[in-house]
Amino acid sequence: MPAPTDKTPASSHSPLPDFCSLPVISALLVVGALCVTLAWLAPESTRGWRGYSVGMLFVEWLAIVIGVALCALRPWLLRLPGLLPYAGVWLVMLSIVTLASWLAQKLDLMLGVQMIQPAGNAFVRDNALIAALLGAAMLRYFYVLAEWQARLAAVAHAKVEALQARIRPHFLFNSMNTVAALVRVDPVAAERTVENLSELFRAALGQHDRHASTLGEELQLVDRYLAIEELRLGERLRVRRELGELPLDASMPLLLLQPLVENAVRHGIQPLREGGEVILRGSCADHMLRIEIDNPLAEHPAPGGSGHGLNNVRQRVAYHFGPRARMQAGPQQDRFVVTLHLPVEVRDARADRR
Repeated sequence: MPAPTDKTPASSHSPLPDFCSLPVISALLVVGALCVTLAWLAPESTRGWRGYSVGMLFVEWLAIVIGVALCALRPWLLRLPGLLPYAGVWLVMLSIVTLASWLAQKLDLMLGVQMIQPAGNAFVRDNALIAALLGAAMLRYFYVLAEWQARLAAVAHAKVEALQARIRPHFLFNSMNTVAALVRVDPVAAERTVENLSELFRAALGQHDRHASTLGEELQLVDRYLAIEELRLGERLRVRRELGELPLDASMPLLLLQPLVENAVRHGIQPLREGGEVILRGSCADHMLRIEIDNPLAEHPAPGGSGHGLNNVRQRVAYHFGPRARMQAGPQQDRFVVTLHLPVEVRDARADRR
């Protein structure tokens, strides 16, 4: 039977951390080092620098062994129901520490180096007790962190669904009016608009099981949206694209750019009788993607603007990309500019956490 992979679905209430990742291994090493240091600094401690060095070497070696073991066993542990994966991790940690302590004690007796104090089974017992308490505390931390991430994922899902629900009536109403006006005067343009509308809604509303996209797909959504709006607004809407060489396979949250462009058209172009120009800029350098959406700053913005859309995008960017990403939005002279700074990530290399 082939070994299971990390893609084995886990219960939403028992998402184990990735023990193969550097942050988790580092956490094990740091906790081990702190324990040895605190034991060495205790007033009752009689160990000198030699004992501290040997203890640090032993504990750090144990942390690496535990990390490697849990990394290998994680796919099987994820198959357990409920909270049993956490119990399995705790038992693995306790077993490794107990066995390693027993072997170290036997080796110390055989070689007669007398590095282990106190003698007898107290060394094994004390280490097992410390491992049990620390293991339980760390697993509790990982569990709380996983629950917090699950809540963030639920919020991100809800935000995507809210965007999808918002785009249905508002954009559909305007687009169908455009189609109705074109049917008699320009059937070809009407047919093209229906095709764009169909593709836009298929992408935006037909992927409830996927909340991640790519930059290329997001730009296609923007182009289809603008093609429809250009027919509706005519010469009032002018679009300038200043897009350099961009990584089109870079990971993006679904429906990230289209709402920003829609805001630019709704609040920057529609209120102006003479219309205006929406500028889309894009560049990539040092594995960082920079995207700008620039629109005129209307003296009297369209009603209904409350900033919730920008806050929504800002929160989704922070959740999807982490602290390296940032979003800036605000007036610059007579223009309103939204700037996204996003790390370049390939979608297949990062699982969709939502």
